[in-house]
Amino acid sequence: MFQTALLRSARPAAAGVLAGAAAGGHGRTDDDKMNARNNVALCEEKKGGESKQSVVGMLGEIRDKVATIQSTLGASDASRATAAGYANDAASTKKAKPGIDVVLGSQWGDEGKGKLVDMLSQEYDVCARVAGGSNAGHTIVVEGKKYKFHLLPSGILNEKAMCVIGNGVVIHLPSFLKEIEGLTQSGIDASGRILISDRAHIVFDFHQEVDGLKETALGRNKIGTTKKGIGPAYASKISRNGIRIGDLGNFDFFEMRFRELAEAHMRAFPGLEIDVEGQLAYYRSIAPKVCAMTTDTIEYTNDAYDTGKRILIEGANATMLDIDFGTYPYVTSSNPSIGSVLTGLGVSPKKIHGIYGTTKAYCTRVGEGPFPTELEREVPGSIGEHLGVVGAEWGTTTGRSRRVGWLDIPQMRYSTLINGFTALNLTKLDVLTGLAEVKIGRAYKHNGRILNTMPSCLKTMSEIEVIYETMPGWTEDISRARNFEDLPVNAQRYVLRVQELLGVPVRWIGCGANRLDMIDRGEGWDLSSEGSGEE
Repeated sequence: MFQTALLRSARPAAAGVLAGAAAGGHGRTDDDKMNARNNVALCEEKKGGESKQSVVGMLGEIRDKVATIQSTLGASDASRATAAGYANDAASTKKAKPGIDVVLGSQWGDEGKGKLVDMLSQEYDVCARVAGGSNAGHTIVVEGKKYKFHLLPSGILNEKAMCVIGNGVVIHLPSFLKEIEGLTQSGIDASGRILISDRAHIVFDFHQEVDGLKETALGRNKIGTTKKGIGPAYASKISRNGIRIGDLGNFDFFEMRFRELAEAHMRAFPGLEIDVEGQLAYYRSIAPKVCAMTTDTIEYTNDAYDTGKRILIEGANATMLDIDFGTYPYVTSSNPSIGSVLTGLGVSPKKIHGIYGTTKAYCTRVGEGPFPTELEREVPGSIGEHLGVVGAEWGTTTGRSRRVGWLDIPQMRYSTLINGFTALNLTKLDVLTGLAEVKIGRAYKHNGRILNTMPSCLKTMSEIEVIYETMPGWTEDISRARNFEDLPVNAQRYVLRVQELLGVPVRWIGCGANRLDMIDRGEGWDLSSEGSGEE
């Protein structure tokens, strides 16, 4: 217990002070310079002209001191191993512990969650989706080949993993079966490895038509949906006339419910035509295939947990698109934040272990809605054009050009507050390569006052002034970096400054588009590993 308490107090202090030291002097505000001088005095100055101490060096000293105390007190080898883990900055990914880990989007989506899930899933027994539908899109590059996922978890590429689509997901079955067929054509055998919740709701073609009709009717006030029928399907669910996957097991009951739902939509939307008989014939033809994959995923997932299986949740969309927490009404129709894991999979919060927030090194958004740090993308030679083109910022699902901007710290703090991230996955750091300067949106100001929270009012959001911090850029290619020390000094400073401002360790750093272009700083940079020692 003594060593755990000491580590818990020492590690955040060391990480915070050293992050500030690495970034000191490069932000262009007086308080930053004052902090930088203080940090250097505490961490970097050495007598006799010795070299500056690194993050790993200081944590190493803490480790050695703890080891000495442990030796005196007779602490166990297991406890000493835990202490050593905090100083391991370049450790490779260790085998996942039993329990549930979650990968979530922390901005407005398209952060690169799928790549981390693909990497982590090799060590997990179960990978699951818990919310949203085919409006989500993840792209994975494996040996130069792109795989695009919309409903299936990216973990399907791990041939040993079971993939679960939870009750919180809404499923357009034609798209789902087409996605499976595409995997088969690519040589990926998914047979027997996909389970669909019998409680998941179905997205019908007429839901997609209604989505398009409603979006068109909004005119200039359109939301910017993907028109995949997600909102109308959730509306059917909340209206209690939706149809669930499990209903296909009793086709007479399914047919009755489908006729009622179709008639209700045609009454509500004059001019909407539904080929009821044709649709029923289609669903009758696919029912055996779908039913073979259908099960009670609540029971399955909790049994997997109880038997020591490792479970990974792949979040879809992102926190700022959450129906409750996002920039309403420019949001999705589900809760793509931490709460959806509980309601969309049917598990207790006590079973969640690591919560990993994924954020780009800058920021993007598809569709309409507020975007405080947005840059103009269409101006030739601009920073916005650089981010859009170098970052290949076009939507996986829609192909639409993504809006781009600088990293937004107030937005990220809000997302961190809601989700309780234990570590961050900072993606696309390589996209910033070549910029003379990089900026971080550090604070929001409104009517001359600094805001301490994310405004709920769209009018207030439109009047926000962003206070920026500017840091020097870098020109070196970082795509081959596999350890933090491989990064250029200015890139290191940028990462550590983000870490300092958010108060959450950055564990993973994306350095390129390929599957292996990522730095894993090890479990010492994951707050969820703090409780793994003996107490």
